[in-house]
Amino acid sequence: MSERTAPATEPAPAATEAESTDTEVTSGATAVIRALENADVETAFGVQGGAIMPIYDALYDSDIRHVTMAHEQAASHAADAYGVVHGAPGVCLATSGPGATNLVTGIADANMDSDAVLALTGQVPSDMVGSDAFQETDTTGVTAPITKHNYFATSPDTVGDTVGEAFALAAEGRPGPTLVDLPKDVSLGETDREPGPGRSPATCRPRTEPADAEVEAAARAIERAEKPLLLFGGGVVKGNATDAARQFATEHRIPVVTTMPGIGAMPEDHDLCLSWAGMHGTGYANMAITHTDCLVAVGTRFDDRLTGGIDTFAPEAEVVHIDIDPAEISKNVHADYPVVGDAERAIERVDAEMTASPDAREWCEQCLTWKDEYPMDYAAPDTEPLKPQFVVEALDEATPDETIVTSGVGQHQMWAAQYWTFREPRRWVSSHGLGTMGYGLPAAIGARLAADDDETVVCVDGDASFLMTIQELSVAVREDLDITVAILNNEYIGMVRQWQDAFFEGRRMAAGYDWCPQFDKLAEAFGARGWAVDSYEEVPEAIEAALAYDGPSVIDFHVDPAENVYPMVSSGGANGKFALSEDQL
Repeated sequence: MSERTAPATEPAPAATEAESTDTEVTSGATAVIRALENADVETAFGVQGGAIMPIYDALYDSDIRHVTMAHEQAASHAADAYGVVHGAPGVCLATSGPGATNLVTGIADANMDSDAVLALTGQVPSDMVGSDAFQETDTTGVTAPITKHNYFATSPDTVGDTVGEAFALAAEGRPGPTLVDLPKDVSLGETDREPGPGRSPATCRPRTEPADAEVEAAARAIERAEKPLLLFGGGVVKGNATDAARQFATEHRIPVVTTMPGIGAMPEDHDLCLSWAGMHGTGYANMAITHTDCLVAVGTRFDDRLTGGIDTFAPEAEVVHIDIDPAEISKNVHADYPVVGDAERAIERVDAEMTASPDAREWCEQCLTWKDEYPMDYAAPDTEPLKPQFVVEALDEATPDETIVTSGVGQHQMWAAQYWTFREPRRWVSSHGLGTMGYGLPAAIGARLAADDDETVVCVDGDASFLMTIQELSVAVREDLDITVAILNNEYIGMVRQWQDAFFEGRRMAAGYDWCPQFDKLAEAFGARGWAVDSYEEVPEAIEAALAYDGPSVIDFHVDPAENVYPMVSSGGANGKFALSEDQL
């Protein structure tokens, strides 16, 4: 079949600059939309409902593009990914009660990964709050622990300023999600008060300029190191510090490892890059962390999937920790030399302070030796089923270098991170801290809308993750979005099965499926294109056809159900004692 099985609705043409007009403020709802326009919001994701309806009515005449998702959780994931790729906060909307609570997973995900998202939720009228009214939930109470800050709007005269502040706060300093709960009477209430420029509250003034003494101490520690190592976290990407970080690494010839959220901060094909470290990171990255004598960590919170056991993490190293959030300094890993400030500015200041580069020639040679000793390879005999690693490498080879890759969570996520070569930031979009299955497809939708038209977007998903948000294929078809979904289908919740085999004596409980849908046929039913692939010979042709198709496509790769993710550091174990097979765990 060469054409879609269902017609796609053409998106409304964007207004030209001459045609663009700001929303006239006549109510709380129009003030909300005007605040978004003032913040240059171009796209929002959401699901309609009773309490949020006044906001949607005000959105009717706005130039902001609204994408109606199939589920509110997907709206929050799409907004999250949109923000990651775009660089400004993503926006999602939902009604009160179940609409708001359905956003919670995505808000928690954004909070764990420090992604800037603004959530707008409808609420029952103010005089009904606390009465257990229809679709009432204490949204601010529910989301207080998982937002940078949330707001309960109280007046149509001030709600526009509140939304502007929430948007600005989401991006200020360490990014994160914010939420504004909008009672229906506030949205419907009359006002002609124009919201001012969005500014974060005066109480939020992160220290961006590092202290002189901190910079000097860090510089001296790096200069005297014999085995220095740079660790670039997600904060390098979010702080737009990639250029400064790369310049520092290459100028001083210091090897680099990244965290998973930091993938792309350093080109993975650069001779100094050891790829990412942690539970399923490369053996050579974990060996470097284990033996470095000076770990310069930038924009990372040292989570357990990176560190393994804290007592065994970088045991020989003095630690320089650069972060804009002082709460992260020495929270998990003790910082011998803390530097609080903006990542880009801190790197530049430390670089300027250094009078010499560390003599790390032997150390660099050792890191290259580890690359040879622990290569990221795999066996792919013709007598065994299709290997998922092969599929990831084939997709990488067939797509442009700047392709944006989203993923769900599980084995497929690890294989995508391990076997795709990322060269630029904001190309790897995944759920890291919360580990949210189902993230991949809605993230691809958000990424597609944030990306340039000529950029390629691929979602590497697992069968279990894909089933959690498969309904969003309807959105991709309706919005005519050119995304390619590659399902590494092993008919298991693969990482659960791997852990059960390794740590629970092979007792596979609720990890596998005795029946799995035909995803290629489901894709066609949604109006997308679908392919099923069982052999190595079919892989190139299916990938070429899916990428050539101008619209949403799904390739169901039937991969080896017995394949596991390695290297692997046991939970709480030492990074340097990674396993390369199950019998080493």
